[in-house]
Amino acid sequence: MTIRTRFWLIAFIRWLSTGFIVPVAALLPLERGLSIAEFGSVAAVQGIVVLALELPTGGLADAMGRKPVFLASGVVAICAYTACSLAHTPVAFAAAAALTGVYRALDSGPLNAWFVDAVHAQTPATEQSAVVARGLSGYAVVVGLAIATGSLLSAGLVAWAPFGRAVAPLAVPYMVAVCLVVVSLTVATVLMDEPRPTGRGRLVASVLGTPGTILGGARLVLRSRVLAALVAVELFWGFGMIAFESLTPIRLSELLDDRDAAASLMGPATAAAWGVSALGAALVPLLLRRWSPVAVSVALRLVQGATVAAMGLAGGPVGVVAGLMATYAVHSAAGAIYETLLHEQVGPDHRATVLSLSSMAMHPGASIGLVVLGAVAASASTGAAMVVGGVVLALAAPLFVVRERQGGGVRRDPPPMLGRDDDTTVVGDGVEARHD
Repeated sequence: MTIRTRFWLIAFIRWLSTGFIVPVAALLPLERGLSIAEFGSVAAVQGIVVLALELPTGGLADAMGRKPVFLASGVVAICAYTACSLAHTPVAFAAAAALTGVYRALDSGPLNAWFVDAVHAQTPATEQSAVVARGLSGYAVVVGLAIATGSLLSAGLVAWAPFGRAVAPLAVPYMVAVCLVVVSLTVATVLMDEPRPTGRGRLVASVLGTPGTILGGARLVLRSRVLAALVAVELFWGFGMIAFESLTPIRLSELLDDRDAAASLMGPATAAAWGVSALGAALVPLLLRRWSPVAVSVALRLVQGATVAAMGLAGGPVGVVAGLMATYAVHSAAGAIYETLLHEQVGPDHRATVLSLSSMAMHPGASIGLVVLGAVAASASTGAAMVVGGVVLALAAPLFVVRERQGGGVRRDPPPMLGRDDDTTVVGDGVEARHD
């Protein structure tokens, strides 16, 4: 079995469990008595934990190896999903969210890094770029298929309710997710092979060097107006994504007056949305042949903000689902172009740090969104909260036109993901931090 096939297989099983969770993650706490505002507050814990741990866990993967950290993330995922399925109080759900944050921080990157490391070790230098590009672009397709498949099966489980009243139907997908993580751990143990790292010295050095890494990355961002603006985009994007990722099932449950029915509808709706998202991303090269990345980014961000606001104004479930399809039609496309612009602003010595800082900016934005939009939903309505989320998401658009002061800025390298001729292609795994 080739490295690429192993990579895709492990990725499919890993993201299949996420697909099972997506349709029910916001509905289970509400069914067990939490208010929308309480749900927003406890869910925000996940973003705070990821923010605190993302860079340290990245150093851990460098020091201990990709495989041990990926396996550790699976063990924590089992604990997190189990805690979610058993939680009945705000404190219990907050603890489950904290465990999920630890899991997401550990899971952020080691599988992809393992694949790239393996390709570089086994492939001639002249072929490495093409092999990595094909692997990562296929990874994006696999992730979409896994989430779509898991969402459809999750909806079927909720509708079937195999355990009757003995187990809440909305908790069943969490149980299946636990089983899938166990399968993922088994498969990864067999298929992920890598040289043993040098040991404790590298671990200590990595941990001790983390504060310097954070400060160095912060200084880099502060020196560049364009880079600071692009990182700030993630704050607005993280806030706005809460409106369509977390509030959509709640909005549907209100319109349908049935949480189980909403969960059953969210499954196929989520699957279709990710399919539409893949089609939208496929159109990126065509858009970039006619317009600049900045112009397309501004337009996509305004369009996505409008579609999210339309979901809040929709008067029925059909309108909400139609708005969800339109929102996801530009979601992955906007993410791919954003990552391209981010790469243009930094050289190879700082790319990993800046990407981590960008991801870190998204998580506090999402945490603030959970709290603020949860409060708006509780005091006004879920529809009003979605409108606010759409407006905030669209407010990121002007940040793409920020330019450096005369004579300022940092050296720009040609973006690795964007060609400048008729063979323009976009590849990458920017979707990874945006659906779990």
